[in-house]
Amino acid sequence: MYAYLCQLMAKRKKKVKAYATDVVMQKVLRYFISNHQKWMPYQVLIDHFTKKKMLKEQIVDAIDRLEQQGKLEKNKAKQFKFNQEKSKKVKPLTGVVDMSKSGNAYVIIDTQSKDIYVKAANLNRALDGDTVEVELFLKRKSSKQEGKIVKVIKRSQTEFVGVIKINKQYAFVIPDNPALQVDFFIPPNYINKAKNKDKVIVQMMEWEERKKSPTGKVIQILGKPGLNDVEMQSILVAKGFPLVFPKAVINETKQLSETVSEKDLKGRRDFREITTFTIDPEDAKDFDDAISFETLDNGNFEVGVHIADVSHYVKPGSALDEEAIKRATSVYLVDRVLPMLPEQISNVICSLRPKETKLCYAAVFEINSQGEVLKNWFGRTVIHSDRRFTYEEAQSIIETGEGDYAHEIATLNRLAELLRKQRFNNGAISFETEEVKFKFDEDGKPISVYTKERKAAHMLVEDFMLLANRSVAEFIHQKKQQSKANIPFVYRVHDVPDMERLITFNFYAESMGQQLDLSSPKSIAHSLNRLMESVKGQPMQHLLSYMAVRSMSKAIYTTDNIGHYGLAFEHYTHFTSPIRRYPDVLAHRNLTKVLKGNYNIRKGELEKTLVHCSNQERKAVKAERAATKYKQVEFMLDKIGQTFEGMVSGVKHYGLFVELTENKCEGLIPIETLPYDQYVYKEAKQAIVGLLNDSLYKIGDVLQVKITRADMEKQTIDMALVQKASETK
Repeated sequence: MYAYLCQLMAKRKKKVKAYATDVVMQKVLRYFISNHQKWMPYQVLIDHFTKKKMLKEQIVDAIDRLEQQGKLEKNKAKQFKFNQEKSKKVKPLTGVVDMSKSGNAYVIIDTQSKDIYVKAANLNRALDGDTVEVELFLKRKSSKQEGKIVKVIKRSQTEFVGVIKINKQYAFVIPDNPALQVDFFIPPNYINKAKNKDKVIVQMMEWEERKKSPTGKVIQILGKPGLNDVEMQSILVAKGFPLVFPKAVINETKQLSETVSEKDLKGRRDFREITTFTIDPEDAKDFDDAISFETLDNGNFEVGVHIADVSHYVKPGSALDEEAIKRATSVYLVDRVLPMLPEQISNVICSLRPKETKLCYAAVFEINSQGEVLKNWFGRTVIHSDRRFTYEEAQSIIETGEGDYAHEIATLNRLAELLRKQRFNNGAISFETEEVKFKFDEDGKPISVYTKERKAAHMLVEDFMLLANRSVAEFIHQKKQQSKANIPFVYRVHDVPDMERLITFNFYAESMGQQLDLSSPKSIAHSLNRLMESVKGQPMQHLLSYMAVRSMSKAIYTTDNIGHYGLAFEHYTHFTSPIRRYPDVLAHRNLTKVLKGNYNIRKGELEKTLVHCSNQERKAVKAERAATKYKQVEFMLDKIGQTFEGMVSGVKHYGLFVELTENKCEGLIPIETLPYDQYVYKEAKQAIVGLLNDSLYKIGDVLQVKITRADMEKQTIDMALVQKASETK
């Protein structure tokens, strides 16, 4: 099982140089430090690190070089051990702080290395998300790598949101983020008209070495806690996203023209006379993709995927570009969007609105009736969208065969189905995750919760966007082969899954009567799809989909192409959403260079930006989840005492997490509130077992629960067990 994954990784990394990089050497050295009392032969080390997806040649070279540097010693049996005498001072490692509510933290070095545990006393004024240098401790009997932070390299953010508590001579701001673990001391002259218990934004001014708290300054008063706008803004600021655009950005935006000039059309392929339309959510304002359709004389179809040409307006080095890099992504909360670009650009100038001439960057395909792509073309275009469809309108046309452009939409849907089938046959994974949506009253209070259903119209658009993204990346690969040049590019990659997580997920699936085939990466994908299809429409579908996604690796942006496992694509980029994703802007710029034969792209600079974009994407996801959780708790405020059906979605030593079937709100049944028994937590089985009465509560069980509390401050929902409705087999 491991061998298959290792072979796949070795195949993907066949162009990686065989000698050890500094990163590999650091990982090998850290392993020796963690096991510094042991002598270890080559083969034990090779077996360990090949499971960590390293090449054998790299491991051997790293060991030899570390021995030459005196950091390892070798005995007569050709075994190696960490040389403590010559390595008293181990070079600090660089990573990102991940704080817990306990006040302790982990420093994340990279996606493949073991995190370093840091006690609160050794944080050295580092905060959640900061980039730091950490030194490892040498401990004889430690189950985890532990260290201390020696330097804060870069603050993740300098502006924080919290509630101000004002005393006679001073004030403190208590951050909303419990992971921060510090309050901000506010001198009287820095309170800036804030009133006691206001929600404010505080800027960190300084943090003296021996002071327990940093000194801050109130720079904005958001309002009173509990108000919808205040709380949504607080979530954005807490995750490091600025609420307003700098004046320089606004001034540059005002200089941009809403109309397209003759000069703008130079060098563009004209699609204004070809049928073109957009398909978007009903409440969308930024239409960043359009599809053109034409039946050719030979009976094939020409399908154009036209993307808003943001790079035409946002130039490198401009204030607009600098702010777009900083934000890196738009953030979509439950009731609003914080855009990456000013609304004048995202909703007006670049938005592909109907009956308006717009500048685009396109991938154009000739496709036959079997769904085979025969030709492609990439370049700048100009379009005039004929119609704006909502997903609901397009879906109605697909289902009834009637309506505007019914023939075009029906043909596109059939081609999309063929593309989708090809993708799944090649090993792509189908995750039907449910997106929680809300309906609000005029004050922003949630009055209902529902899940968004993905239908054919959604998948039609998605399939052609995937085709464009894949084809652009494949085009760059072809250019690399033809020119024999190393052309750095923007890739969206997804690594093979972590086997330990998959085995754990398979155990959960088996407990629910399902099973995976873990014999090879392709069999994993096919069996996952079979599993998801078999539980479609069942209560366990959402839970299993969520757990399956959690068992996968995280997709990231990088210049090192290892392919996209989940989509079964060897080459994949993000090209289709430059209004809301900065990597797509970079993809457009770099594709422009390659089309002109200019391969002078700075890999180091590009990679640094892509790492930042991946980090910002993770922050945006956290903000979106926080907003959803806030609204779910708010929705349950008037449901105290009511009974609901739910499924056990998680098991901890302190209780059962239950997701309600009706509205997907999740709460906790504390273990002490369960019927009397002597309970034992079985982590491997994700269950709580009663030793006295043979009671058993495990993940996937269906329960009747009563809502006992909804705590807006802690963002928690408490539940009590009414009865066990059923048990999964």
